[in-house]
Amino acid sequence: MEALLAAAHWSTLLVCTVIKLPQVVAVLAARSARGVSLESLVLELSGFLVFLRYQSYYSYPLETYLEYPILIAQDVILLLFVLHYSGNMKQALPYIVIFVGGWYFLTLQKWIIDLAMNLCTLISAASKFAQLRYLWQTRDSGQVSALTWSMSAYTCATRIVTTLMTTNDLMVLVRFIIMLVLNIWVTATILHYRKTEKTD
Repeated sequence: MEALLAAAHWSTLLVCTVIKLPQVVAVLAARSARGVSLESLVLELSGFLVFLRYQSYYSYPLETYLEYPILIAQDVILLLFVLHYSGNMKQALPYIVIFVGGWYFLTLQKWIIDLAMNLCTLISAASKFAQLRYLWQTRDSGQVSALTWSMSAYTCATRIVTTLMTTNDLMVLVRFIIMLVLNIWVTATILHYRKTEKTD
């Protein structure tokens, strides 16, 4: 059991160190953020920040959330590239102010962080639906990386295992199950539209 837990922790961390790299490379190579939903990215980043703050606030074992600072850093980099290539770089400063302010606001009272964590699943789910909606509207997967989304599904699956074996926190477990299903759905949608593009 301990070997399985260690393998799940370390493989999750390893995947998360490069999870956004395919997406960043796709955007840089095309010099375009076509297909990447800014709304989805901002919501995802918000969800990651809340989740990291919740885990650290309750002093959960570091290995159960060590990947989140890495994910946040990669999302910030991707957000900057998306803003740059969509010509909205002036929006970067307000986003930074909101995210930094939110980080401190979350732990002003215990009920705030608890409420935020309850909403975190909705925020993260909304980020996936924002990307799905964007794909459905444009019928174009553009520079969206199926590899990044499939790696996200993998990390959700491993975190279901680690949560069951460590904290057994029901809120966290439900979040990972929902995110797993939605990440698989987004991956399948990207692959569907990629296939459609090739046959046209």
